[in-house]
Amino acid sequence: MAGSLNTLTGLGNPAVALTPSSVKATLPTNYLSSSDFNFLNQYLPDTYEQEFERYGNRSIASFLRNVSAEIPSASDLIKWAEQGRLHTKYTTATPIAGTTGGDDAVTFDIGTATCNFRVGQTVFLSNNAGSTSYRGLVTECPVSGDATRFRVAFYNASGIAAGDTSATFTAFVYGSEFQKGSAGMSGSLDPKDDIFEVKPVIIKDKFEVSGSDMAQIGWVEVTTENGASGYLWYVKAEHETRLRFDDYLEMMMIEHVPTEVGSGVAATALTATSGSQGLFDAIEDRGNVWSGGNPSTLGEFDDIVNRLDKQGAIAENVLFVNREFSFDIDDMLAAQNSYGAGGTSYGLFDNDKDMAISLGFSSFRRGYDFYKSDWKYLNDATLRGGLVGGAVNGVLIPAGTMSVYDQIMGKNMKRPFLHVRYRASEAENRKFKTWVTGSAGGAATSDLDAMQVNFLSERALCTLGANNFVLFKD
Repeated sequence: MAGSLNTLTGLGNPAVALTPSSVKATLPTNYLSSSDFNFLNQYLPDTYEQEFERYGNRSIASFLRNVSAEIPSASDLIKWAEQGRLHTKYTTATPIAGTTGGDDAVTFDIGTATCNFRVGQTVFLSNNAGSTSYRGLVTECPVSGDATRFRVAFYNASGIAAGDTSATFTAFVYGSEFQKGSAGMSGSLDPKDDIFEVKPVIIKDKFEVSGSDMAQIGWVEVTTENGASGYLWYVKAEHETRLRFDDYLEMMMIEHVPTEVGSGVAATALTATSGSQGLFDAIEDRGNVWSGGNPSTLGEFDDIVNRLDKQGAIAENVLFVNREFSFDIDDMLAAQNSYGAGGTSYGLFDNDKDMAISLGFSSFRRGYDFYKSDWKYLNDATLRGGLVGGAVNGVLIPAGTMSVYDQIMGKNMKRPFLHVRYRASEAENRKFKTWVTGSAGGAATSDLDAMQVNFLSERALCTLGANNFVLFKD
């Protein structure tokens, strides 16, 4: 039976509560008051002292802890180099105007790029729209000073077919051939690294409570996810600020984007930074994006595997997905079981009537090993859960490390594909900094009759080899 979440039979109303339960300041209205439980009434209510945790663990900070390392950095700019391709292939090589069928040598133009083929190299040419292919020898490159052109003599006697003179070809070098006693290869190829950079951003938050409110005891025993408990409401508020700030640290590394020239942020006096590239933006910029719904068939996953083959071909990958995507993968894998007409013979196979049936999968192998994990951030109703525009259903992250040249260390270093760099030196560590100011709660730094708890971190996310990542979007 189909239906929306709030009209589906058995669920009913109300809708999911999204109204924030916190306000900007600690006020009397932020406390449970006597109007909720009137102790002046002659009939004493039966009360529960402890606050009920109806939303469970509300924090979403766990993703980066599982997939990344945290490494100190002492600079305003973090740069690294990633290897380019070892071999070169051009997919837009077209015969220049005037080429006729049967020519034994043809000049090709690759467009705007500079061709790096050299005289004496053997090339393979394949028609992008047909089944014909040729093998030839580069006789000139560049051609008459034009750096986008190369000239090929064909090994077959008939040369290029008349029907291919207006086609577009893919060309790559597969070797070289020279005469006896001839001179060596003319020219050489130098490796080209791709240089990437990110800038750390400063993230701040603050909690403030007056000295009078610190002396106010309540009748409700409050608790937080990190184990703090007691009858002082400001303790709960301070710990929730800390938890919220911890979530911000992770979400900034996932969601943030660089500041574009001419943007409103670039013109404002609120920040002197230029933003920083988060995970999602890095994948959209340098990685692979699957759009148009979740891949839910083996054929669609085969397309993903084929793309990964063309990238780093990392053997193990982790899929962090929302609930819908997780179910789609489970259904896809269950459908491969020819004995599971109702999907009930996969999971635990003893078929005991008292045994629970496992209807989910945690991993599978299809060309590569894929491990599946639910990502709370994508399911949380107050964050990315339930989004329509710009919805992200999951992300594929390669496991392991890669070797990069560290500009600061001056040598190759092993780094996780995904890691956080935070500002630190011998005198200052800004990984997660907190301090107390004011004149209440033990602090004695000013005449302010309050306690202010300040939070600060300065960090950036380094996404190495983003070409091995896949972002799944609607």
